[in-house]
Amino acid sequence: MTVAEILRGFAKLNILVVGDVCLDRWCTYDPELSEASRETGIPRVAVVSAESTAGASGTIANNLADLGVGRVAVMGVIGEDLHGDELFRALGAREIGVDLMVRSKSVQTFTYTKYLNRVSGVEDLPRVDYVNAAELNAGVEAQLVRDFSAYAHVFDAVLVCDQAETAAGGVITAAMRAAIAAVENKVVWVDSRRRAELFERCYLKPNADEAREAAARAGVTGLAAMRERLRLKALVVTDGARGARVIDSQGERLVAGVAVGQPVDICGAGDSFSAGAAAALAVGATIDEAVRMGNLVASVTVMKRGTGTASQAEVLAAAR
Repeated sequence: MTVAEILRGFAKLNILVVGDVCLDRWCTYDPELSEASRETGIPRVAVVSAESTAGASGTIANNLADLGVGRVAVMGVIGEDLHGDELFRALGAREIGVDLMVRSKSVQTFTYTKYLNRVSGVEDLPRVDYVNAAELNAGVEAQLVRDFSAYAHVFDAVLVCDQAETAAGGVITAAMRAAIAAVENKVVWVDSRRRAELFERCYLKPNADEAREAAARAGVTGLAAMRERLRLKALVVTDGARGARVIDSQGERLVAGVAVGQPVDICGAGDSFSAGAAAALAVGATIDEAVRMGNLVASVTVMKRGTGTASQAEVLAAAR
């Protein structure tokens, strides 16, 4: 399939993104207003403006929506807090479905707070993250598993975002992994930062470092051995500007990346790659064609500040 043919098929798709959805809060501060607090003597961070966007699995969903996918929905857990309200508004701005989201008082909304210097435009202060480090509430987990098992079949593809880097607290628990592994006759695409070796019978996309670490934890040597151990449809290992290595039943090969200038911001590049590649598979592209699509989408988003997205017009221009 050509790039244009693949893109034309996106409008007919119905895709679910399940996993750790978070709020990205981009706070611009003025260093000239950093006077010390009268009460504590500690210098303040004087935020003069803020913008909220959906991050983690929300970044994947944003990319799918801006690529023209007909219907995009997210599934995860957020708190009954103000950050959760902001996150719903951010998702709603792109008409991303939230009916399968679970809100619970037992968690706080997973939030990245980033501070950008108004003068330099650079993120140069420590980030403040709101994380959940305790096991997911049993009732919440049961509801997620029940809802996923009931509704996964209505989607053309399922993208899994296992973003949490804590040992506990993430949405993709052992019970959720079992439910995901049970999905048949669908494109199931998985991106996991810390637990890639625990997913089976899917399209698995780690980056080069994550793949090496996952293979070591799994006790196997080499990417082909890991694909066989996990019975993967394909193992897709991204490697920055070089592109992505595909390992499947046909062997191993490199699908070259797309040449660009100096990247502006690589944050979220893996998410945009996943969105493009998984959507391409869902319309019938081969794995190599899908990876090429992922490379094209990522080549657009790395030239934008923050967790950018790509339009179909931008992807077509990058393919020329």
